[in-house]
Amino acid sequence: MRVGDKAKMAIDRDRLANGIAQANIPSLLMVLVQLTGDSRWLADPYAPSRAGGLDDNDDGGLDPAIQQEIRAAARDAIFAWLDGAPVADPDPADTRLAAMLAVAMGEPVPPEYGEIIAFNLGLRRPDPALAPGRPLKAIIVGGGISGLCAAVNLTQAGVAWEIFEKNEDVGGTWFENRYPGCGVDTPNLTYTFSFAEWDWAHYFPLQSEIRRYLSAVADRFGVRDHVRFGTRVEEVRWIEEDRQWEVSAAKADGSRFVARADVVLSAVGVLNVPQKPAIPGIESFAGPVVHTAEWPEDLDVTGKKVAVVGNGASAMQLVPEIAPRVAELSIFARSKQWAAPFPQYRREIPADVRYLMQAVPLYRQWYEQRLTWTFNDRIHSSLFKDPSWPEPQRSLNAVNDGHRRFFTQYVVDQLGDRQDLLDKVLPDFPPFAKRMLLDNGWYRALRRDNVRLVADRLSRVEEGVLVAGNGERVEADVLVLATGFKAAEVLGSYDVVGRDGAVLREVWEIDNASAYLGTAVPGFPNFFILLGPNVGSGHGGSMIRSIENQMHYILEILKLLSGSRAETIEVRPEVYDAYRAKVDAAHEKMVWTHRGADNWYRNSRGRIVAITPWRNDDFWRMTRRADPDDYLLDRATAKGEPAAREASAG
Repeated sequence: MRVGDKAKMAIDRDRLANGIAQANIPSLLMVLVQLTGDSRWLADPYAPSRAGGLDDNDDGGLDPAIQQEIRAAARDAIFAWLDGAPVADPDPADTRLAAMLAVAMGEPVPPEYGEIIAFNLGLRRPDPALAPGRPLKAIIVGGGISGLCAAVNLTQAGVAWEIFEKNEDVGGTWFENRYPGCGVDTPNLTYTFSFAEWDWAHYFPLQSEIRRYLSAVADRFGVRDHVRFGTRVEEVRWIEEDRQWEVSAAKADGSRFVARADVVLSAVGVLNVPQKPAIPGIESFAGPVVHTAEWPEDLDVTGKKVAVVGNGASAMQLVPEIAPRVAELSIFARSKQWAAPFPQYRREIPADVRYLMQAVPLYRQWYEQRLTWTFNDRIHSSLFKDPSWPEPQRSLNAVNDGHRRFFTQYVVDQLGDRQDLLDKVLPDFPPFAKRMLLDNGWYRALRRDNVRLVADRLSRVEEGVLVAGNGERVEADVLVLATGFKAAEVLGSYDVVGRDGAVLREVWEIDNASAYLGTAVPGFPNFFILLGPNVGSGHGGSMIRSIENQMHYILEILKLLSGSRAETIEVRPEVYDAYRAKVDAAHEKMVWTHRGADNWYRNSRGRIVAITPWRNDDFWRMTRRADPDDYLLDRATAKGEPAAREASAG
């Protein structure tokens, strides 16, 4: 929705006024500036101060009288807009947008960041339609977030498609993961497709609300009519003589079939194949053994002795949820984690603020821009190693050391009278070397009398007794594996066979994946990966935005293909190799390659394969256009004759 567009709804001005009275001041201030064009609101005494941590800074750190002046002026400007007054500054220059966000955040924002703000405000949107050419048929593997994004964008571009989805409904990881407390650690508006707004009830939605959203997106865009549910893809094979992909799949009843397509998009994501550790004797455990990604709907842990293996994101959500109702809870944690304060956990959005977001899209858009900066790019510059820093084992640089002091004090405060736990939970590596977790009551749960933290791995199982590496023995009725996913084994759920019989998992040496812009691999023509290698965000932020960036880029590639006489397009090997080297070199300078911590971003060789080193706006710029010189096009001169390879897509 472009700036200045009015929501198609009858406006209840009393509700709207109540929403404005509760709105986030820094976001409201940006609305006021655009509606009035008055730059005085960007200076003292109205400029907000910088917020600490991940706080929303709703009052902007301003004097109550100044807040009331801003709210009153914003109410007048919004009501005037509803009455027909034009937006005074509907299309600010990119540098002005960056300067506005800097005021809203109370801290510097790079001028070049204005480009992505303009895009997110709906000011610069490209035409998705493909150039006239031969019709293309695509198969999308997976019906989760990536698959839905692909389906909607391909429809808008005029490309025929169908989805093969192993589950009985859309949603992917949000369909499968149903453990107690399951939710997202990304704020709601940044976890929303740009093409499908949603009236979120919570600032950080739980699994059920996210699943409802994804289901509604499928309904709104008619996706389900083109999905083969209960269909597990086993192999995708390139048929050179026909210039098509052959997709072999199995149905839920065990029957198999083969389908053909010109283009295949892999949309299985990275949180797809559960990581299940090989624990000696685990088969002898008398009770249920469940991975969090496979939580049975009928599993009731009330009054039982439960053991949890792991202390990552899923454990940090699960443990506080079940601790009050289990008899005993034992946690095997062989490593430590940093966790940030999470004041908005389970906090509902006030009803009239939700109304404001619907009635005044510009407010919602600016609120989203603040969230995007806070939870994604704000800390990026502090994640680089300072070669001259005197204590590199503890922190990276002066700012990162400040983060360490802040988070350390937070842990101390949360543990209260249980400081005996401090050595077991306080990391000895820099903050952000692993994904920063959000504390939804983890430390408070550890203080409970019925919770026991075992600071070691689960070494073996002896029927109902669990034995830790340090010899501690724990009795349990239920064993929960909160051990994450095989994130380094990209596309590990099926085989992809390209030109000359090359198997992608072998090309990638199982866990050493790479792809140009996370999307394309030489030798695998017309095959594209969503949320592929080095696309996820390690410094925070929304994977949905990265997926949308990739999908835009894929359409740009398909425009090159459809506008030519070619039948195939693939990235040049030298371009692929250069990009991989560029990514690796960038990661070597950053916190995730710190030798003092293991993380799921790295493969068995220590190479970062799961996440990007780039800032959000950097990757956005990289994916705006497919450079013809990066690609090779093939066309067949006649049926059965060898292909004629163009020098480039240009």
